[in-house]
Amino acid sequence: MKRYERLRQIRAMDPEKDAWEIYRLSSAYEFPWDYSRALELALYRTYAVPTIGRLLAETAELTQRTQKRYDDTALLLDAVVEHGFDSEQGRTSIRRVNQMHRSYDIANDDMRYVLCTFVVVPRRWIDAYGWRRLSRHEVVASAVHYRTLGQHMGIKDIPASYEEFEACLDAYEEARFGWDTGARQVSDATLSLMASWYPSPLAPLLRASTLALLDEPLLRAFRYQPPSAATRALVRRAVRLRGRAVRLLPPRRAPHHARQNPEIKGYPDGYRLAELGTRPVPGLRGCPVRHLDGSAAE
Repeated sequence: MKRYERLRQIRAMDPEKDAWEIYRLSSAYEFPWDYSRALELALYRTYAVPTIGRLLAETAELTQRTQKRYDDTALLLDAVVEHGFDSEQGRTSIRRVNQMHRSYDIANDDMRYVLCTFVVVPRRWIDAYGWRRLSRHEVVASAVHYRTLGQHMGIKDIPASYEEFEACLDAYEEARFGWDTGARQVSDATLSLMASWYPSPLAPLLRASTLALLDEPLLRAFRYQPPSAATRALVRRAVRLRGRAVRLLPPRRAPHHARQNPEIKGYPDGYRLAELGTRPVPGLRGCPVRHLDGSAAE
């Protein structure tokens, strides 16, 4: 297989009808590392919305059980990508997500914003740092994939296209990003988790490198000291060089899914999808945001 052969395969598909397969090929074969980093950043961005970040702090899931929360989120979301919406694994994963969310009052606008981050942040990351830019087929398929996921989660007024997802995200962040003490605690815990995946002497360097990849609105919301222009340029150039190096490598022949990521550390002996996540008591700890609109659909 040649380097761009899978892209030609993707372009021969229908981005609406074949959305799940295109998204699987893109995320598991073409850009597995990039999608992992981008989806981490997508979830991280949501903390800067005080209604989300504050409640994440109240549940303590991302401050006291940070690794487990990271693992469970990645594994539940990616099971749908690996197996499909109609598979037993996909249905089980969505059911678990909805069971957790049903116990809390989640504003539909917040849920829709989180969904927008899953669509927009990976596209922006890959276009900036990937070994190639996403094709239009991949962009459309990603929007369709997450629109379908949102429908399974009972989210209302989901954007109908990538452009609508992007406009929704940008408007929501402009209106809602802001300071919250609890959100900053969740952010600090997440940065510490990411640093813990590497030798401890590298922790300050890894924290500075992560901050260098954040945009100004996100830094302001958390009140982080902005990295120097030189640090930011160096880190971003290094990530771009990684993408250029990947371009020279042979294409991936086997899929790589979240369960294979070295950052997933909580289940060395395996796991069952039905047992992932929390089982919160309604109104108490366990779910990131409270639900205001009634139960989410299963």
